[in-house]
Amino acid sequence: MEQTTNLGAYASKIADCITNAKFRMAEKKEVSEQEAVGEIENIIKEVKANKKKLLFIGNGGSATIASHFAEDFSKMANIRGLAFNDGPLLTCLSNDYSFEQCFEKAIEIYADAGDALFAISSSGKSPNIRNGAEAAKKLGCKVITLSGFEDGNPRSQLGDINIYTPSSSY
Repeated sequence: MEQTTNLGAYASKIADCITNAKFRMAEKKEVSEQEAVGEIENIIKEVKANKKKLLFIGNGGSATIASHFAEDFSKMANIRGLAFNDGPLLTCLSNDYSFEQCFEKAIEIYADAGDALFAISSSGKSPNIRNGAEAAKKLGCKVITLSGFEDGNPRSQLGDINIYTPSSSY
């Protein structure tokens, strides 16, 4: 019976995260879920129409989400998706530059203007995610952020579109 209770509490927390999510555009203005999702859809359609790529970065569990997104978009939507969490790539770039620069350098190597980056950070405080997002912007990529924990965390305002979930649970 304990598992059912825990599962129910977990499902309730997920529902709360979805219900209480905040959506912001680049100018830090809050918008509706419908408007934000519509804009993300437009970005993805533009990436596909222009034969560009969807790029994904994240640490730990967020890296798993990044990989899953990349594979699903590649397989299900026929859009090239890349997640920069391959062990040898990360250790090479971290060793040659720094862990804080590993995504920045991967994006400089693989990204093209017109690509879109999904930057995923639970806490919204990871320097390597910030550096990757900033590198993508410099190259002319759209940036979508997904973050949680504290409202106003540094990543919740970094992208062209920012989705923030008020949760301290992974």
